[in-house]
Amino acid sequence: MTTTHTATVGQAPEAVDARVPLRRLVPLSAQHVLAMIAAPVSTVFLVAGTLKLPPGATASLLSAVLLLCGAGALLQSLGVWRIGGRLPFVMLPGGAATALFLQIAQEHGAPTAAGSVLLAAALLLAVLPLYARVVRLFPPLVMGVTVLLIGIAMIRVAARLVTGPDGTGAPRAVLLAALTVATTVAAYVLLRGVWRQTAVLIGMAVGTVVAVTTGLGSFAPAAGSGFALPAFLPFGTPRFDLVAALPLLVFSLATLAEITGQTVLNSETVGRSPAPQRDVPRVARADALVSLAGGLFGTSLMVTSAENIGIGRLTGVRSRFVTAGAGALLIALGLATPVSRALAGIPEAVVGGSALVVYAVIAVMGVEMLRRADLSGTGTGSLTAALALTVGLLPLLSPDLYAGFPGWARTILGSGVVAGTLTAVLLTALLSRFRSPAVPLGSRDGG
Repeated sequence: MTTTHTATVGQAPEAVDARVPLRRLVPLSAQHVLAMIAAPVSTVFLVAGTLKLPPGATASLLSAVLLLCGAGALLQSLGVWRIGGRLPFVMLPGGAATALFLQIAQEHGAPTAAGSVLLAAALLLAVLPLYARVVRLFPPLVMGVTVLLIGIAMIRVAARLVTGPDGTGAPRAVLLAALTVATTVAAYVLLRGVWRQTAVLIGMAVGTVVAVTTGLGSFAPAAGSGFALPAFLPFGTPRFDLVAALPLLVFSLATLAEITGQTVLNSETVGRSPAPQRDVPRVARADALVSLAGGLFGTSLMVTSAENIGIGRLTGVRSRFVTAGAGALLIALGLATPVSRALAGIPEAVVGGSALVVYAVIAVMGVEMLRRADLSGTGTGSLTAALALTVGLLPLLSPDLYAGFPGWARTILGSGVVAGTLTAVLLTALLSRFRSPAVPLGSRDGG
């Protein structure tokens, strides 16, 4: 049964459980869609470009992602039993999770990547009774290392969309990607409000227009029209490999720390007293269930996002029914195949340029998380971060470093994200016991 929460004293009439008239609900919900639509679109085209999917498969995958985003927003906003936080959340394909999905797909095949998503979502559901213990393993230092390594690894993948698999980029492809990046930056700097949040989409649109009008690229939408459901099991029967799935398994546990922060922030924003022990498992259950569906339709893990909170602050409308309306609009977009099939024709170099911006931002998010950790020279945090980043960057800088190791070891150590995260977790647990004042690294005694 849905629980009704009362707003705090002084809260505006549009509190978290307030109903919004339809004439206001539609434009307010559309604002949320505009603010978040760039993430699923750019993510799908990164996946399609990396896996060399044909336009029809790209359109089907985009339909699946939009449908899942809509279903996730409805589930988180309205809640069913103990599933969903009943907060104004939207759901997106996780950028970092997509990076790991692509890494697994490239190394072990797309069916294994799909199976890894199912395993990671199931693990998230399984550990929720141990939420309080698991979340302590991923303080800001560990999360910062993880996200920074993911961003760096994916910048390399995004660059390959521009250069091609051989790493040698045609000048026109590099130019088209550069124009896309420049347009994205200009839109972000010059625009305001919701339009600023669609800077990535604007960059992709301008890049596509430039490609068509100048001959730097081509626009080839997929054939088809009307309404249709996305393809079920687009990569075939999922393959389950625990060792190959390890990057996503570790990441699914790490998301509990992020979910906790977003849930507390959202609760405070709408005037509800934060209750992480109650609300975080509900939010995580919705994430896991939608991700299970995502694994069956070819997507990576789906994650709840708090990036739309800014719209609530801007408009003064904190109602969860507005984000539920956004979910309904996303489902309609997902079923409208002309939209997804048209978007599937965006040139690969344009997608690569947009992806460079998206994943560079993810890397910076990792830096911001590390700033919240204690990296002072007299503690163990700086040493932990330094060693974890070294272990995580080695596979990128020296890809053949572990070539002579057994297969399972190459899978674990060869994934910079997994190796770096596990190193950060272990060193945090071990070195946190030594908190006595120490001589900063690089200093001299008596100096």
